[in-house]
This record gives sequence, structure tokens and C-alpha cells, in this order.
Amino acid sequence: MTDTGPAGEETPDGLLGWCLVANVARETTHGESGLDIQHGTKHFRAGALLWLPPVCWDPGWGRWPAVGRHRGNSRRYVRMIVRAEDLENFRVKGVYSEALVRSLNGYDHDPAAPRTLQNPWTRERAQSWADGQNGHREPLFIEGHPYAHPRISVPNPPPEEIQIDGETLHLAHYGTRGARYSRTPPPVEWIPEP
Repeated sequence: MTDTGPAGEETPDGLLGWCLVANVARETTHGESGLDIQHGTKHFRAGALLWLPPVCWDPGWGRWPAVGRHRGNSRRYVRMIVRAEDLENFRVKGVYSEALVRSLNGYDHDPAAPRTLQNPWTRERAQSWADGQNGHREPLFIEGHPYAHPRISVPNPPPEEIQIDGETLHLAHYGTRGARYSRTPPPVEWIPEP
């Protein structure tokens, strides 16, 4: 979904460019096997709007540079590296603020051209990324690994058992941040005989 604006090829007044945006997830997972559930991240509140400039360098697998208003000072934009799994509700929005342009440009900002995005998204490319990130598949976590499996995701709702590399994994937990699988089968419920 994109922000509301005029239909067709018209450009809204004051538009400086388009950007991919997302919200910080209501619940983020941390710690051993991702069992520590927190609200938001250390630097951004849950639900905070983050602007995601196109990646010019690799900040690490599953991590993106992001610009947003810091949890401790909501007046200024800060640029941080965030985990992709801590983001949700990807969409496209227009950039109208020179301060936001300055933060999105980072070190490449040209003071002589304060209203120019140095590495802009096209609206179509940003929408394509948003659609890809908003797919209806859930990330898959395996017991003992803090990050999601890089190549496999599961449907929503996830299956009780899956096979990966000849190994049977059992669904241990399913929540807002994905499906967690264990190598140990779930305990069998004891039913007393009548």
C-alpha cells in the first residue's frame, strides 16, 4: 500500500522523493533462541515509523540502515542499523522534509543541494520491496539459532512438523514474530484410564 496522494503521474507539491518505510514491530525477540520478548528496540519505540534508504553497502545479513526519531529524543532524526525482523508494515511514503533528506543522505549529503536525495528510491522499486517484505509467509527459527533461517519460511499458520536437511523439526512456539521449531518432539499428554 502506498501513501495517499493524487492518482496518475502528478507529483504532490513539496515532494522531494519517495522512500520505503516500515514500523518497528510491537514485539521484538532477543536473547538465546529469541525467547526474550521486548516492546520495540533499544533505540526506537514499538510502532515508530522508520525510513529505509536504498542500501549502498552491506550492513550485515538481515540488517538495514534506517532513519527515525529516537526513543530518547523524538525531535531529531537519527540513523541506525536495525534488524529486518524487527520491522513490519512496509509501504511507500513521500519525503517532504529537508531534515529527513539530510538524515537519509547521511555522509553523502550535499549542503549546496539540501532538498536533493542522493540515492533515491523510485516509487515502483520501493513498492516492489514493500510487497516482497509484506508476504504472508512467516520466518522460521530453529532451536539454538538466534536468527531466522535464511532460505526457508513457512506458511501462516505453520505446520506442526517440517523436514529440513533430512531432520524432522517440531513446532515449539508460534507468535507475532514467526514460528520457532525444536528438534525435540512435544511432550505427550498423559490421559488417565477410566
